[in-house]
Amino acid sequence: MNSVAYPYRFAGRMRALKPSAIRELLKATVTPDVISFAGGLPAPELFPVESLEGVVRDILAEDGPAALQYGTSEGHLPLRAWVCGHLARTSGMAATSDQVLITNGSQQGLDLIAKALVDPGDVVVVENPAYVGALQAFNSYQAEIIGVPGDSDGIRTDLLAETLSRLPRPPKFLYLIPNFQNPTGTSLSAGRRAEVVKIAAAHGVPIVEDDPYGLLRYSGPDVPPLASLPGAQSVVYLGTSSKILAPGLRIAWLVATDSGLMERLIAAKQAADLHTSGFAQRVVCGFFRLPGALERHVGRLRAAYALRRDAMLQALEEHLPGECEWTRPNGGLFLWVRLPAGTDGVELLGAAAREKVSFVPGEPFWVGRPALNTMRLNFSNAPEDRIREGVGRLGALIRARAAGAYFAESIG
Repeated sequence: MNSVAYPYRFAGRMRALKPSAIRELLKATVTPDVISFAGGLPAPELFPVESLEGVVRDILAEDGPAALQYGTSEGHLPLRAWVCGHLARTSGMAATSDQVLITNGSQQGLDLIAKALVDPGDVVVVENPAYVGALQAFNSYQAEIIGVPGDSDGIRTDLLAETLSRLPRPPKFLYLIPNFQNPTGTSLSAGRRAEVVKIAAAHGVPIVEDDPYGLLRYSGPDVPPLASLPGAQSVVYLGTSSKILAPGLRIAWLVATDSGLMERLIAAKQAADLHTSGFAQRVVCGFFRLPGALERHVGRLRAAYALRRDAMLQALEEHLPGECEWTRPNGGLFLWVRLPAGTDGVELLGAAAREKVSFVPGEPFWVGRPALNTMRLNFSNAPEDRIREGVGRLGALIRARAAGAYFAESIG
């Protein structure tokens, strides 16, 4: 019997959802001999493996059948309660357990928010450049994304107010990473945080506050999240264990004080995956509830990452030509480099791959016309000596490019 292959009729939204060309390029650079500044990867040697091993044994011994069973869509109640207490202690945020939804990483939180709020053609406003994963999530629901430029103090509030004023109707939400933004590493200043909340309220625009790096501060004073500020009633807050514990566990949380929104987010999650792994939730919760464990672990991360950030900043000063500029983040995992005019980051990546060093060109982070002479560097995943060596290789390539001494080649 002959079978007939029928063509798949793809949904219209798939036209806006394309694989990242940059991720395809980077596949060729993920080998042990490559010094990678590309991914947003925590340092695996700092994962608290021994502590987690003990937590896992205790869970299986004391709560094994329940940990391996189906769970509630909202998430493991003790973990949601811990999130409320943690936010109250660290930022003064007030939330109850029924206002917390546990998700499979913050990326799922972004997807659920877009699924619940965005119809094709709806406007979403972001800081420009913006986290590429958020852009992909919003594009998948056919949003019209408008970028507002930022500077060393975060999104430009004058331009934000101007943008919101000229739109015919309020955007569905404003998306920001106020602490150590991905990709630039910059933070929204305290003064601008208050202005953002005021401007958004005046225009009836909810805020989605993504805070994956907030605990990873190495210098400068702490700044309260937008969700804790007066007048910030319509802020959805996203937090995660990925950058402070282990990304492979995929445990994150979303806080929404609006019951109508939370009801729809839960329904959207049920349609996606029923619930986040109950076992992984218990592992994360068990570690967080060990007396002093999180504080000690985050302290180790801060100490190690601060040294790596400083090593990268010093290496950039030593090896990059004077035409280059870069951010100097107070925390997080990234910094942002503006290359000499005329330099194409994608072409530079091709040359860098041959020298066994990788990074992410800036192009995919931009909304609208990209500044091609930009790149994002991660400093958390390589030790200081490898950072100095890798930046030295990049510096030599950038100087050679300025002198016309290399030709871009595709990565093979």
